[in-house]
Amino acid sequence: MTAVIDLAQDLTYGRGEVAENSPEAARSDEAVEIGRRVLRLRTEQGLTQRQVAEPAYTAAYVSTLESGKVRPSEAALRHLAGRLGVGYEELVTGRPARLATDLRLRLTDARRALATGAPEDAAALFRALHEEAVAHGLAEEQAAALQGLGDCLLESGELTDARDCFAAAERLLADQPLPVRVPAIRGRATAHLLTGELRYSCYLLETTLDELNASGLHDPDALLLLYTASIAPYMDMGAHARAAHAAELALALAPSVSDPALVAHMHRGVARTLIAEGRTAEADASLAKAQELYRHLHIRTELAHCHWMRGYVHAQDGDLDGAESELRTARDMLASKRAALFTVQVEVELADVLRRRGKAGEAEALLRPLLTSGEDGGALGAERGAVHAGGAHRLLGLIAEERGDTDSAEEHYCAALSLLERSSAAGDLADLCRLLGDLLRRTGRVEAALDAYRTGLGHRAAPGTTTLGPAPATPPM
Repeated sequence: MTAVIDLAQDLTYGRGEVAENSPEAARSDEAVEIGRRVLRLRTEQGLTQRQVAEPAYTAAYVSTLESGKVRPSEAALRHLAGRLGVGYEELVTGRPARLATDLRLRLTDARRALATGAPEDAAALFRALHEEAVAHGLAEEQAAALQGLGDCLLESGELTDARDCFAAAERLLADQPLPVRVPAIRGRATAHLLTGELRYSCYLLETTLDELNASGLHDPDALLLLYTASIAPYMDMGAHARAAHAAELALALAPSVSDPALVAHMHRGVARTLIAEGRTAEADASLAKAQELYRHLHIRTELAHCHWMRGYVHAQDGDLDGAESELRTARDMLASKRAALFTVQVEVELADVLRRRGKAGEAEALLRPLLTSGEDGGALGAERGAVHAGGAHRLLGLIAEERGDTDSAEEHYCAALSLLERSSAAGDLADLCRLLGDLLRRTGRVEAALDAYRTGLGHRAAPGTTTLGPAPATPPM
């Protein structure tokens, strides 16, 4: 009787004409795929239709099913799966058992490869995993692979491709709760930050935070990730109060977060707000906590970032020996991982320390290749590390001015001004306007100097708000 009822129900799917793209057509296509799958599995195992069907069904029913004329019920599918020695999900979807679990394990391995090795090597793993997830229709695993690939591309400096990966991951997760989408949104915001689009980076993070808080989805991990990510663009834009508030909220969330990598990243971000408040000892202690966690987790890129930030702290505090040591360590670690964009950004800050130590020639030799045009348009530029590109031009302008080449100095200052105005990096912009105004005033162009000073006065430079060196003095009027 059960077989008769199931057969009657299944045959209803095959009655009458069905419109293309209709639910009935989709069920018909699914029935054909399931039928083919049953036929393949049965013949591979040398079973007859009667052996697969009994005791609950008939050989005729299995024959009808294999021809794609019926879409079997769940009860029938579970019976057939048991007789064929496969899982119910595998019979319905064609995906091997435990495929999703296996993919997730390999995604973790790819993450580990990115943490300890070169981004392009990890990128190859993520691309292969993405293709496999696409082939089997696993949307969440596709998104995870795209997010990993996006992180690889951030390290190697392929910012447009990275942004596209994160955006594609967001689309795949569109039906998921917002906290699930937060890592992809944060990745896209980071890509815009590194490109120099600070305002848009802030907009993405702020709107996501507003939506998350308004929805009542109090997810500590997602909130910590967003608040920590917002610190850097806030500081670069001169929004010190917002940065400090984000740091306070991040610190309050930290005890509720179990992921040590998230906590370490929070300590690294908070350190910059402490520098702006003149609390360099506390900033160094915060970075030491982050370093300890990253060492334990074997995350070399983030560990290098800690050395980079400690070098920045020492440079802001006037300890040039300590700054050079930490920045060289960071540069070597990032270069060994072939993290191209981060390596050249550290080299700009190292060049600043070298110039301040009287090694202008060495600093210039380090900087010029970073701005040289080539097939990729140079290592740094308007679309790739714009703030550090502005910093490199600023340093070359200082070196030129120190050797008496005012024309070259002005050219570099103007190039830096164009980059920094586009990126809205307030502290760097204020410092640069002071330098340009001083140069114009010394060469007798008082009105032009006043314009430069006025531009600079619209912003604020303080400890921790500039990419390079200690905080500058307020521009004279």
